[in-house]
Amino acid sequence: MKPISLIRSILTVGGWTLLSRGAGFARDMMMAAYLGAGPVADAFNVAFSLPNMFRRFFAEGAFNMAFVPMFAKKLEGGEDAQGFARDAFNGMAAILIVFSLIGTLAMPWLVWAMASGFAGDQRFDLAVLYGKIGFSYILFISLVALLSGAMNAYGRFTEAGFVPILMNLIFIAAMLLAVWAGWDMGLTLAWTVPVTGVAQLAFTWISAHRMGLRFTPGWPKMTPDLRRLALIATPAIFAGGVVQINLLVGRQVASYTEGAVSWLVYADRLYQLPLGVVGIAIGTVLLPDLSRRLRNGDEAGSRDSFNRGTEFALALTLPAAVALMVIALPLTSVLYQRGAFGVDDTAATALALAIYGAGLPAFVLHKVYQPLYYAREDSRSPFRFAVVSMILNAVIAVGLMPYIGFAAAALATSLAGWIMALQLWLGSRKMGDAARFDTRFRSRAPRIIVASAVMGLVLYFGQAALGDMLASHGWRFAGLGLLVGLSITSYFGFGTAIGAFRLSDFRKLRQR
Repeated sequence: MKPISLIRSILTVGGWTLLSRGAGFARDMMMAAYLGAGPVADAFNVAFSLPNMFRRFFAEGAFNMAFVPMFAKKLEGGEDAQGFARDAFNGMAAILIVFSLIGTLAMPWLVWAMASGFAGDQRFDLAVLYGKIGFSYILFISLVALLSGAMNAYGRFTEAGFVPILMNLIFIAAMLLAVWAGWDMGLTLAWTVPVTGVAQLAFTWISAHRMGLRFTPGWPKMTPDLRRLALIATPAIFAGGVVQINLLVGRQVASYTEGAVSWLVYADRLYQLPLGVVGIAIGTVLLPDLSRRLRNGDEAGSRDSFNRGTEFALALTLPAAVALMVIALPLTSVLYQRGAFGVDDTAATALALAIYGAGLPAFVLHKVYQPLYYAREDSRSPFRFAVVSMILNAVIAVGLMPYIGFAAAALATSLAGWIMALQLWLGSRKMGDAARFDTRFRSRAPRIIVASAVMGLVLYFGQAALGDMLASHGWRFAGLGLLVGLSITSYFGFGTAIGAFRLSDFRKLRQR
């Protein structure tokens, strides 16, 4: 894949992710208005986080990191890639059916492990009920991740990109239906979780079938390729588990403050927008591309892909991080403050958002650097790095909780993210030229930093000038739109003027 094609693929995935996050914002704004940050919201957010947490064990953060390079190399080598994918699908389905049953039966213990602060009040019973209803989602969404990984290896990103949009649209429809029919909103959201899983799997299955990928259900069998997959995936699963333990520590810290779980979740949704659009998109495209290049011995091409992906990530992530820190309060107020979501909820969510924003570049760097390891079938190094990150996260979160409360969870997440990014970078130094920054990157990176700083100053004074507009219920969306417009104009205008990026880059992209 040529560098321009690589960026085009990243933009394709990022574009679909942007649409998904837009639909997700509409969903979260409705949830904030209907539930606020009260007991039902806390309970649902913990219950919904359980299948999503384990999904990253079995699929996106672990299994696929091992599966996609092997599948891509089989495609490149003309081997039976489809048979390998079918065996992996059946093996994963068998494991997850059993795991879903066990998790549903063990739900009280899982909720306690996730949020022991709920014990003794209504949030615990609600979270157990919602969790039992929705835990089967892990089965459906993990199989979706495997199917999507196979399609990505073929260079097909559109179908997989639509899957999360489908989820958000179903949630929005369910909430509107609940309001119209007078249903209990918490139960409606809980039952919507497995419904979305079935819909997402059906859509992805049909999409894969149409492009010639046949995933016929069958009895799982252990083949030499699956043994090799398990050998590579096991450290990645443990690494994914370490990341989830970091989140678990944060939920535990937050569970002792009523509303804090929801504050962190709403803040997480906002910083996940640039993380998803940039970081996840780059990781999705870069992993199969690097796998193919390394199989062919194309070190120069690998280095070019890595540098262009990193440059693209930096150009979009740094200004996003600055914006999340500088205008966290107006962002949170305009997007969430209505109905049951009050002023105190806004202030707490904005604080968490600003802290998460400081860690955003680190989280995106994870997505850029991890493919360097997984494309080489090295899943042990990221695991070791993740263990160090986990220990620091726990020490910071628990140690600072008595002093700064729930904000300790967000601060620990961001600091641990930077430690993980540093370790990934240091480890990549042993990979030779393929992981080294080239002349173009070293020239542009400092300019991108300067352009982001200038944009931050523009936003700082801009929000002060637009204060009355942002506080007006009738004009606040227009005021936020003006702030966003100022940030885009100042960043890209000044960045172009100092050579952080060039108009010719975008012209080449458009021509291709």
